[in-house]
Amino acid sequence: MSKQDNVIKLLLIEDSVEEAEQSISMLRNGGIAVRPARAANADELEKLLAAQTPDLILVNLAAKSLKLADVAAAANRTGKDIAVIAVTSTTSEDVIVGAFHDGARALALRNRTDHVQAIVRREYDSLNMRRSVRRLETSLRETERRCDALLDSSRDPIAYVHEGMHVRANKAYLEIFGYEEFEEIEGMSILDMIAPEDADDFKTLLKKLSKGEKPPQKLNLKAQRSDGSAFDAIMEFAEATYEGEPCQQISFRQQTMSVELAKELDVLRSKDLVTDLFNRQYCLGELERVVGEATKGRNDNALLLVEPDNFKSLLDTVGLGNADLLLGDMANLMRRHIKETDIAGRFGEHTFGVILGGRNLEDVKQLGEVLRKSFEERIFEVGKQSVNANVSIGGTTIGEKNANAQAVLTQASNALRTAQTEGGNRVNVFDPAAKDKADEEKNRHWLTLIKEALANNGFILFYQPIISLHGAEGEFYEILLRMQGGPKGEITPNFFMPVAEQNGLMPAIDRWVISSAIKALSEREKAGHKTTFFVKLTPQSLDDQTLIPWISQQLKNSRLRGDALVFEMPESKVVTSLKPARAFVAGLKQLHCGFALEQFGSGLNSFQLLKHVDANYLKIDRSYMAELPKNKENQDKVKELCDQAHHAGKLTVAEFVEDAASMSILFSCGVNFVQGNFLQEPEKIMSYETA
Repeated sequence: MSKQDNVIKLLLIEDSVEEAEQSISMLRNGGIAVRPARAANADELEKLLAAQTPDLILVNLAAKSLKLADVAAAANRTGKDIAVIAVTSTTSEDVIVGAFHDGARALALRNRTDHVQAIVRREYDSLNMRRSVRRLETSLRETERRCDALLDSSRDPIAYVHEGMHVRANKAYLEIFGYEEFEEIEGMSILDMIAPEDADDFKTLLKKLSKGEKPPQKLNLKAQRSDGSAFDAIMEFAEATYEGEPCQQISFRQQTMSVELAKELDVLRSKDLVTDLFNRQYCLGELERVVGEATKGRNDNALLLVEPDNFKSLLDTVGLGNADLLLGDMANLMRRHIKETDIAGRFGEHTFGVILGGRNLEDVKQLGEVLRKSFEERIFEVGKQSVNANVSIGGTTIGEKNANAQAVLTQASNALRTAQTEGGNRVNVFDPAAKDKADEEKNRHWLTLIKEALANNGFILFYQPIISLHGAEGEFYEILLRMQGGPKGEITPNFFMPVAEQNGLMPAIDRWVISSAIKALSEREKAGHKTTFFVKLTPQSLDDQTLIPWISQQLKNSRLRGDALVFEMPESKVVTSLKPARAFVAGLKQLHCGFALEQFGSGLNSFQLLKHVDANYLKIDRSYMAELPKNKENQDKVKELCDQAHHAGKLTVAEFVEDAASMSILFSCGVNFVQGNFLQEPEKIMSYETA
């Protein structure tokens, strides 16, 4: 939820600002981005609901100024979908029942941070789901309207049949059977459209359909018109809904060719002529069908994708003219190892796929290994050349968790690419149900990498300019941390920081960053560049009583002035660690180091915090930079923050500046410094010795 698009508009019902701030910090510490507001009485509640509809309302049941029932009633009067969550420190059966009776969607335990975070995430996800459903329903109604219009104008005779009775038919259908109006056949059995010689077989089919069995895609029979005359017809079935009820869509076509020829053409339309496997279009249709089964609870289907390794090299060997022969031989080899009920197809130029049914994860992996080994052992004779074509195989099981055709294709494709990048000639099957286990393994892997980086100087410092809009003396940079490794040579913190934080390694990382930054600063100062580095500090380091003396010793050893360093922490983290933060900042003042509050302006009363923590710089919350040139509300808020900051003797920094138009607005608002990729992207610090 940290993305800008997922900032929750949160309204808190609390008697005091302090209690509201606690709730905000509780959520932000869980990585939940919020834009908060607080209502302390009925008038404030009405104004806030009218000004900007919140996504969620958190109501403290202990609040005396506003009661849950009144808040829920006010939210309902807006006509908007707002999730009301009750928060309580004491629980009993009466409290729980009363909260839901008064209009709460959920009840969160205030003294359990994890529970509050989980409830907020769940209710926000649920709200977004309801919004998506409403959008989809609107889209569905529009689609149904268009389909209805297409149905009426279609030349194909089409009817909708529910429990064997006609509920809808188009004009072409009425004409082919000799009727003028739909009322003549409304409620009439579809059996009345079948000639007597095929009636018994069709009755049997109707009984099967009533038991939930699947109809055949096509049925050849004799149909009967209203005047009793008959004609040879092809009846095609498709599952559909009409006015919310499940039904069968039935199309009639007069036979203009023999049954055998019609079947032959159907096969040709679904087959790939080079490999004699099913073509991509047919396979995608079958994949949609299998995914539909997964949504209804079936979980024994899977998709495997098979690609020859180094296909370009194979083509160079056998020649382009023999490529089809090679692909055909490969398809034949694959076909030998699968069941008749499996659906094998050509998904791409040299990508084969198999939709498997009736197999669990181990069965799928075993089949993958059988296929891989059969290709490894086979020598293909193509023209005058003999070639070996090892393959990589990627796949995924198909269940309710990934019941989406595009998601299944993506997962299988990603698994295939992973098998190829790991050297090829291997099988990699993704199991959506094993994601939690994989996450645990990934965390262990990252923990090992972090410990190795700490032991062997495996981190890198980057820096990004912080540019003065008013000609401040010297150069200013923010220090950013990366880890060595990855395809580009460095790994960004979002991959390793959460794991480091969970395992108590942040203080050690902080010390590495501070030590390395001081050495880089010292070199710049010796070269005649007056420089200030902004260095991020994590809350865990605040509890380290030896940190301030250690920083002091580092500065002395490097003969560096203290005001060349500005330590920065997010406002929300400082609020939740107020006592140690205040002591730490007091220690920094003795060393003449600066302090900056990041994400400033994201709290209910951010300037109140300055009474407790004496910050030199206020880095304005990035949410106010979103589409700044177009957003008058954000412009006004930035101007207000700057005016108050300057009145308090603080310098302001606007981060994440991404366009020229924002620059001029920020200048006019009185911002002191700006920073962002639009101005300059972070660069690696080259001139320092690692700690």
